[in-house]
Amino acid sequence: MSLQSMTGFARTEGRAECGAASGKWIWELRSVNSKGLEIRFRLPAGLEGGESDYRRAIGARLTRGNVQASLQFERDAGASVPVVNQAALEAVLSAIARIGRELGSPPPAAEAILQIRGVMEPGEGEIGQEEIDTRNAAILNGLEVAAAALAQVRASEGAAVANVLLGQVRAISGLVEKVEADPSRSPEAIRERLRAQLAVLLSEPSAIDPQRLHQEAAILATKADLREEIDRLHAHVEAAKALLTGPGPAGRKLDFLAQEFNRECNTICSKSNAASVTACGLEMKVLIDQFREQVQNIE
Repeated sequence: MSLQSMTGFARTEGRAECGAASGKWIWELRSVNSKGLEIRFRLPAGLEGGESDYRRAIGARLTRGNVQASLQFERDAGASVPVVNQAALEAVLSAIARIGRELGSPPPAAEAILQIRGVMEPGEGEIGQEEIDTRNAAILNGLEVAAAALAQVRASEGAAVANVLLGQVRAISGLVEKVEADPSRSPEAIRERLRAQLAVLLSEPSAIDPQRLHQEAAILATKADLREEIDRLHAHVEAAKALLTGPGPAGRKLDFLAQEFNRECNTICSKSNAASVTACGLEMKVLIDQFREQVQNIE
């Protein structure tokens, strides 16, 4: 499976041909970023019982994202039988009687009462279990098609985001190489810098033992070396490229790598003793922030 984004939209519709249960269904799926897989449903009355099957159908296609799944189902007109809402009718008759007593007006005709909204409702005709099962299977199949379409949309967007991320990783790699090749990191430049600093210190009266001073200078020179940070950044670059071009979800691993990129970059900036290295480090931090922001959208 290719790299997927976590945002997308899919819509499918169709018909369930199953006698008295026949009707038109519409699935709409919307997906946005999330740490895990969160699925929320909006289902019409009478179809809530299929939620566990619907959840499994989406989970088979997606591993992360906040998914809003909406189902509409409209039964065929001939399959509905209007019925009286008894509670609504009694409330209407009670209000009519009260108003009639207050105004002394005659009661309205039955036809007028039945036209009041809520008194008559579309009801279910006689539906057999086989028809219900056929309808539910058609709706579930429609959801599987919608989930596949959503996964495809997310994969297409994921491919585009992956290209952006690869470009950022290559730019980070270029800056690491620039830091590595910086003249300030050459042994000669380091020795000369330390020699100048020691000369200033030793030219002034001091109680510091010269041998101890040289030892401390050697320790400082070791701490200022960027070799380990550069090597780790090279390794992180290769790991990011492998994740971006490999199969399967990689969002969590890429987010971890972004943190590691940032850690090594901060260390380089803190150790830097050359303006050119610091400038590369700051430019790298901007790229890493952009990289991490894009990674939040990857499954």
